[in-house]
Amino acid sequence: MSEPVDWEIPARARPKPQDFGIDLERTLSAVLSLHARVPEEAFTASVLGTDRSGNGIVIGADGLVLTIGYLITEAEEVWLFSTDGKATPAHVVGYDQETGFGLVQALGRLNLPPIEIGSARSLHEHDRVVVAGSGGLRRALQAEVVAKREFAGYWEYVLDEAIFTSPAHPNWGGTGLIDPSGRLAGVGSLYLRYGGDKEDGRDGNMIVPIDLLPPILDDLMKFGRRRKPPRPWLGLYAAEVEEKLVIAGLAGGGPAEQADLRVGDLVLDVGGAAVDDLASLFRTIWARGDAGVEIPLTVVRDGKSLGVSIRSADRASFLRAPRLH
Repeated sequence: MSEPVDWEIPARARPKPQDFGIDLERTLSAVLSLHARVPEEAFTASVLGTDRSGNGIVIGADGLVLTIGYLITEAEEVWLFSTDGKATPAHVVGYDQETGFGLVQALGRLNLPPIEIGSARSLHEHDRVVVAGSGGLRRALQAEVVAKREFAGYWEYVLDEAIFTSPAHPNWGGTGLIDPSGRLAGVGSLYLRYGGDKEDGRDGNMIVPIDLLPPILDDLMKFGRRRKPPRPWLGLYAAEVEEKLVIAGLAGGGPAEQADLRVGDLVLDVGGAAVDDLASLFRTIWARGDAGVEIPLTVVRDGKSLGVSIRSADRASFLRAPRLH
């Protein structure tokens, strides 16, 4: 597997090393290019593809690399590329569906300084930060924090407080959010338009705060996942449309599809508890118990209200588990 076609951030948009009280180039060398291959028969292949590329961040002197989990979910082959083009194979250590983090272990010496883990708690709106992809200063973007707020994703995902930065890094997956002290404050997850409409909205990135990693790091290292009963998962993709919750898609073979939930259904409540946005929908589902619990929904289909009962599942049971090394 080889590096992609070369590209770079325009010089005017890059951070200036003299503006930081740290060795910025040394810090940026900890961000690698990451490429993963996933079998065509994998559960996530149809949605996320079989060839996935992004970034990873060296956080351990032994070659432990942190990334965003969707890049490596069900991967059977992972390669890391340093700034000088050196390729190193790696294996998947684990990934966490709740936070979105993923870990891989380099299978050769990286000879790179790990980045120091910091905290997102000290970041505030308008703070200057660096969103760093692999490639040193050429692929580092000077950005600012534009918001810290809740984020809900249609794939049954909620963060109590995500970080939003602007402008957007063009290769956002697995980028490192580096605070002014040179510490890692988060990992890039998404590209999105923050606020406003097409005329006044801002392109930006959603960043997963690094503070969510330490509580689960030992579990991921030892077991490949967190050791607590998993949340109930339904296998649905929901969207907020004109203040209504609409089923926009279904995971093939997932619990919701098996229970005959349908695309276009409007969700009114979960077990009698009204839900009006994605975050309340997913939190109400999770509050009913662990994976395997029955989830009763009231939906509107073809203008009629009806009840649908869905036997939830452990999302991980549908995925290819990382191979133990």
